[in-house]
Amino acid sequence: MADPKGFMTTPREEWPRRPVEERVRDWDEVYVPGALLPIISKQADRCMDCGVPFCHDACPLGNLIPEWNDLVSREDWRAAGDRLHATNNFPEFTGRLCPAPCEAGCVLAINQPAVTIKNVECAIADRAWAEGFASPRPPERLSGRTVAVIGSGPTGLAAAQQLTRAGHTVAVYEKDDRLGGLMRYGIPSFKMEKHHLERRLGQMRAEGTKFRTSVAVGRDIGAAELRARYDAVVIATGATAWRELPVPGRELDGIHQAMEYLPLSNRVGEGDLARSPMSAAGRHVVIVGGGDTGADCLGTAVRERAASVTQLDIYAQPGAERDEDVEPWPTYPKIYRLSAAHEEARDLQTAPDAHADARLFAASTLRFTGDASGHVRSLHLTEVDAARQPVHGTGRTLPADMVLLALGFSGPDREDGLIDQLGVAMEPRGTIARDAEFTTNVPGVFAAGDAARGQSLIVWAIAEGRAVAAAVDRYLTGSSQLPAPISPYDRPMSV
Repeated sequence: MADPKGFMTTPREEWPRRPVEERVRDWDEVYVPGALLPIISKQADRCMDCGVPFCHDACPLGNLIPEWNDLVSREDWRAAGDRLHATNNFPEFTGRLCPAPCEAGCVLAINQPAVTIKNVECAIADRAWAEGFASPRPPERLSGRTVAVIGSGPTGLAAAQQLTRAGHTVAVYEKDDRLGGLMRYGIPSFKMEKHHLERRLGQMRAEGTKFRTSVAVGRDIGAAELRARYDAVVIATGATAWRELPVPGRELDGIHQAMEYLPLSNRVGEGDLARSPMSAAGRHVVIVGGGDTGADCLGTAVRERAASVTQLDIYAQPGAERDEDVEPWPTYPKIYRLSAAHEEARDLQTAPDAHADARLFAASTLRFTGDASGHVRSLHLTEVDAARQPVHGTGRTLPADMVLLALGFSGPDREDGLIDQLGVAMEPRGTIARDAEFTTNVPGVFAAGDAARGQSLIVWAIAEGRAVAAAVDRYLTGSSQLPAPISPYDRPMSV
């Protein structure tokens, strides 16, 4: 504990964002380049080095947060990088994309602003790359065993890296033309620039992991053939079966799923397209869904110069402070948060019919209406009560010539035939069934990540990848030294 009084003398200071007017003109990350390092050592000083650090329990990876906070406060970046990478394969991803349940569990957060754990994590990861501390770690010897990982999202990549480092020969199969899953085509570059992903993939290639892109298992290669070719198979395809909105007018043109819209803007950034064929430019856009995917659509539509953008959230607007009776510390509270996209929408006044940050809370879609050509023109909504029942007399209409549905995902997509060809059992909720060892009902076939857990956070996805790697290693060799931070049955802390 470098400064025993740091939590009393130093206020919380976060990585500053670039001015709104500047950042909405490009697709670069929203934060001021180089502005994190000058403040981060003092922020790490705020860590209390608790006797019982609940940030450990709040993080499914079990990150050694007080240890690397102390090392950062002493500016021992190499040691901090070692301690961070001991539990997290991709801290530069989580440092940018994770909502930081660890900060909700910070003991200081009982009565003060939490330690900026997420910012410290990101600073360590970036410094490790800058100083050459994140060099490849190829295995000393090969086991002679082979593993196929289906899916190159955070779960698949974490599992592949762990198994490669354990000495197994690993091939990752990805149905898209580039690696990364939703990190590639679902997450906008203003949240995480793709060079972070490319850098880590380069490290994995140097360690010996093989990658097969543009291969949809079940369609381009039979699932049974793949199973016969490898000693073990890990299904890490994610939960990509999107939820629908069954209301009148859904069939109208101009109503799209968020994951039909977001990949196209990312492909523009990759240089595949000069302009998105689904661009929001000049359109009145309404986003149905109040989560992170909806916020990603909001920030993207703003950058595409939409005429207006409104986001509907079926939940009531949460308060600014934790409700200790409903969500006591150290659980992750549902409070009012202003993401970068919502800050942009607020400052640019993108939604004159909504609240200040473009969101309409406690709002439920009733129907869509269109013009004579069958294109959506209006969205009809109503306010709802706590039970999501319509409130009489609160109906209203929003102009909408583009609607984006961001309602979440129910489980893995079965269109390619992978699941049916393998014959893996499914849970009633649409996810892959598995036991305590991450194994499915098919011998040698394992399931991890959102495909089995259901839609979750990136930090849980990486934890699943690390844990399934340990299970596969045990299956192949009889024992494993790989860490398994979670079981398939673990869930976030709740009351």
